Amino acid sequence: MDWLNARGVECEFRDIKKQNPTYEELKLWVGKSDLPLKRFWNTSGIPYRTLGLKDRLSDMPEEEQLKLLATNGMLVKRPLAVTDGWVLTGFKEAEWEEKMALTD
Repeated sequence: MDWLNARGVECEFRDIKKQNPTYEELKLWVGKSDLPLKRFWNTSGIPYRTLGLKDRLSDMPEEEQLKLLATNGMLVKRPLAVTDGWVLTGFKEAEWEEKMALTD
């Protein structure tokens, strides 16, 4: 949020660890993002490792993955930026700058 605020971008913070994204939100965001679903997984998180998802996701249907992501906000890659026009996961400054330039 500091990065966005420094650029004068208004944003709303949502603690997805406390308020999990819903299945419907995740499905919408994945569709809007043009990113593969695997980019939405927090592969560094303890729940991801505890559930052994590294070896399971490749065989798991997308619908099941979305349902699982909706059960625990710690499974979702952060930060997660959602606008009317695009969605980004994780922070890659060049990627964020590019998306923001397209919406100016």
